[in-house]
Amino acid sequence: MTKKSNKKILVVLTVLMMVLCGLPSIAKCSESNGSGAEAKSKPLSREERMKWWHEARFGMFIHWGLYAIPAGQWKGKKIPGIGEWIMDKAHIPIPEYEQLTGQFNPVKFNAEQWVQIAKNAGMKYIVITSKHHDGFCMWDSKVTDYDIIDATPFKRDVLKELSRACRENGLKLCFYHSIMDWHHPDAQGPFYPNYDAQNSNPNFTRYVENYLKPQLKELVENYGPLGVLWFDGEWVKDWTEPMGRDMYNYVLELQPDIIINNRVGKGRKGLEGFSDSKEPVGDFGTPEQRIPAKGLPGVNWETCMTMNDTWGYKSYDDNWKSTQELLRKLADIASKGGNFLLNVGPTAEGLIPEPSVERLAAIGHWLKINGESIYGTTASPLGEIPWGRCTAKPGRLYLHVFDWPTDAKLEVPALNNTVTKAYLLADKEKSPLTFTKEGQNNLVINVPPKVPDKINTVIVLEIKDK
Repeated sequence: MTKKSNKKILVVLTVLMMVLCGLPSIAKCSESNGSGAEAKSKPLSREERMKWWHEARFGMFIHWGLYAIPAGQWKGKKIPGIGEWIMDKAHIPIPEYEQLTGQFNPVKFNAEQWVQIAKNAGMKYIVITSKHHDGFCMWDSKVTDYDIIDATPFKRDVLKELSRACRENGLKLCFYHSIMDWHHPDAQGPFYPNYDAQNSNPNFTRYVENYLKPQLKELVENYGPLGVLWFDGEWVKDWTEPMGRDMYNYVLELQPDIIINNRVGKGRKGLEGFSDSKEPVGDFGTPEQRIPAKGLPGVNWETCMTMNDTWGYKSYDDNWKSTQELLRKLADIASKGGNFLLNVGPTAEGLIPEPSVERLAAIGHWLKINGESIYGTTASPLGEIPWGRCTAKPGRLYLHVFDWPTDAKLEVPALNNTVTKAYLLADKEKSPLTFTKEGQNNLVINVPPKVPDKINTVIVLEIKDK
């Protein structure tokens, strides 16, 4: 056969392939025949992935698992420490702790109710413990029988129900997941009931590859798309920074737009939870139970905090923070450019404790009126303010006044901008407040003599320039 004949046959075959693949999309044809010639989409940048998270500012943390059953007590004794650590703090052997699965039957759990509580509180995302350090899985995992479907009389997949409720109500569902596992034989299980973070298991890599990764794949692919994967327990000796980087990349391959916290690496050092490496693993830092005094400029961060003294439910922990304290913490965090992840610890029956519900309802009422001053804002450009906090958006400053001036004159220091209007955010008519300039940079606003909101009154300043 001549070269010319070969060329004719090649042309005919090429045309036939294009017809079969569907003109004019040659790229689709390449994809179908496995040539790999198709153009890959450009990966999302970190800021593109985190856009919704910056807008949200406020989320609900949920610590829930078998530890809600003892509720801080074991064999008639009150166990010190946080509720979800009772397996460790009470030195409970694995076989004894496993017996709790037969008692876990939270018949009052209602995913829609939980999501409505979060939504009415003004929260935009929910982070729930898929697996805490005790190793018990709150979903129907195919990798283990130590889960809510196979091991308990409840036989309902709470993560699936929450996934549906979040999707229907416009909230982002996110999962907390523990790297440390006190139950698994290839992780920390063999050292119980005498756990030490410095113990080393020669089979830990097998645990990561054959258990941890497959479970994360289940969570991302069967319950997603997820907003955040929130890792914890990274301080165990066997977990390394390279493992964290590998896990970060692995999860991003499963869902390219997901956000991953810093504790996927050896996260607790450096910038409030970022590692000391030049390129820390993770997308945001996680200061726990405290607010950085000056925020973390140039770093994405989220303060996670309890309403009382425990994450998991303890029946006798009544040391509740007040609504005023929580609301002011929310404003403080937003004024420093961070997010606020506020925890609830449901009971073994599946109910969010009433003191939590009451406080969340009050926060939600305030946010319905003043949410503009929190959602999508950036850190204050004014520095420290003696009477409260400040958040910002292009063309606007939001003054969060905690201490109302007794002389009805609010002084705003170090403001170089031209102010065009001032008014109370809660004022539906947006009636202007009068103001004057004193000195070169101080603005004095004439405010009502009676404080409109004793917890946090928000005054809006419309300004020119940045």
